[in-house]
Amino acid sequence: MIMESVSQGVVDRAPRVKMGLPIYLLIGVAFGIVLVKSEVVSWFRIQEMFRLQGFHMYGVFAGAVLVALISLSLIRKFNVTDRFGNSIVVNPKDWGKGTRYWLGGTIFGFGWAFTGACPGPIFALLGSGVHVIVVVFASAIAGSWVYGALRPHLPH
Repeated sequence: MIMESVSQGVVDRAPRVKMGLPIYLLIGVAFGIVLVKSEVVSWFRIQEMFRLQGFHMYGVFAGAVLVALISLSLIRKFNVTDRFGNSIVVNPKDWGKGTRYWLGGTIFGFGWAFTGACPGPIFALLGSGVHVIVVVFASAIAGSWVYGALRPHLPH
């Protein structure tokens, strides 16, 4: 349990964290609905993007980059903290030779192109009734397990 010292004694933060879980679940469900309704999880939209035949997905990505840019600027400007009072800090990346980024991005891109789903919307697709996505989910879990097993031997 996480404990925090205050002037009146010791306060347990665990109940406050557990109470937030249903809120996170509702936000996740709402986000999944947005993903499905905006066709971001559509296999046809994803194939259209990889074949350079449509702007839909690129427009969504550009919007996401813009939102992230504005959000990070506001976090830095107003020194926003998390709910425990810790400053939110985004550390710069250590690029090294860049191999891990282009190789990992290539593997991710191939998986995305073949399955039509990146890891984020797997649950949205499952929730919307695309039951074959269970195969993709199982493959993602297996891939994560293989990575975890090989991680000590990979260049980081």
